[in-house]
Amino acid sequence: MPTASDRARYDRATAHLDAPLAIVDLAAFDANAADLVRRAAGKPVRVASKSVRCRALLERVLAMDGFAGVMSFTLAESLWLASEGFEDVLLAYPSADRTAFAELTADPKLAAAVTVLVDDPRQLDLIDAARGGSEEVRVCLELDTALHLLGGRVRIGARRSPLRTPEDLADLAELIQRRPGFRVVGLMAYEGHVAGVGDRLAGRPVRSRMIQLMQAKARAELADRRSAVVRRVRQVADLEFVNGGGTGSVESTVAEAAVTEVAAGSGLYVPRLFDNYRSFQGRPAALFAQPVVRRPGLGVVTVLGGGYPASGAAGPDRSPVPYLPEGLRYDPQEGAGEVQTPLLGSAADDLLIGDRVWFRHAKAGELCERFAELHLIEGDRVTATVPTYRGEGRTFL
Repeated sequence: MPTASDRARYDRATAHLDAPLAIVDLAAFDANAADLVRRAAGKPVRVASKSVRCRALLERVLAMDGFAGVMSFTLAESLWLASEGFEDVLLAYPSADRTAFAELTADPKLAAAVTVLVDDPRQLDLIDAARGGSEEVRVCLELDTALHLLGGRVRIGARRSPLRTPEDLADLAELIQRRPGFRVVGLMAYEGHVAGVGDRLAGRPVRSRMIQLMQAKARAELADRRSAVVRRVRQVADLEFVNGGGTGSVESTVAEAAVTEVAAGSGLYVPRLFDNYRSFQGRPAALFAQPVVRRPGLGVVTVLGGGYPASGAAGPDRSPVPYLPEGLRYDPQEGAGEVQTPLLGSAADDLLIGDRVWFRHAKAGELCERFAELHLIEGDRVTATVPTYRGEGRTFL
């Protein structure tokens, strides 16, 4: 829960800096990392880089016991991380970046460090057409995790891989193993309808119960199917890893014997979309501050900008949330604005021009697309300022 003492710490730590600015509270970040390791119950946690987007913080968490490897989001990012010393990078999405594939297949160091995702033979054709050398490409297959109900007429889950059955994945694995220049080394399955959907929605008990029932059925169905898929693919390829899950499903994912590692990233920063889970409660670690620039009247202040919506289906839950001081809310007629954001509530009357309002982003790493640097706070001091991907000139999307 937010506290006045946290606000005072953050204000003192950043008093010498101009807002807008972004911070990471290292005590909260480290506590969240330790909790992910606890929840993973001995299986390694692969860090989802899209949820961090800061090389210094990726290095920090990977230096902790219990974490191993990065899950990246573009091939260009994967090659950059590998060139910077990250030795185990799993690309979690298919790529059509021919320039990057040419670089990957021409460099033994990069080819050894990076594993690419494939779920369609035509992706192999693209890679071969782009080859800049003869290095073998490490391949991971992706299993579709969606829950199908009513004979497939109802689908719950993200539309990702077309590979659903043990036969689907084994057939593609056999094709890849026979094809020169490729080797199947892993399998992944992201159950976003469990890992990314909170099951305890404030003030919505009926909706929460429906989500809990759906997720219980989805977990059981996926556990059986994933186990069968892994058994079948292991008859074809020597799998180094089977990756699953996300921040919201760590406990249930690692409970499956077929899974060798779990992915997580948002649980390090704990954005607002991760407030609604029964299984864990993290500490908000990544915040941004906007300065008060107007006082239009009683019970209202205006801050500079702040309209940083998150990706996904548009809705109120995609907006940042005013966090500190407590008791502020958006004007429903304006919401979070591009240039100015009015905030309502009794707490507004205690704010002066130049004071800060601290916000939490709806998602984790997307905050770093708005800021070039993160100020790392320990206690009431900024102990380091580190670049985000954006600050390093790395725009991967």
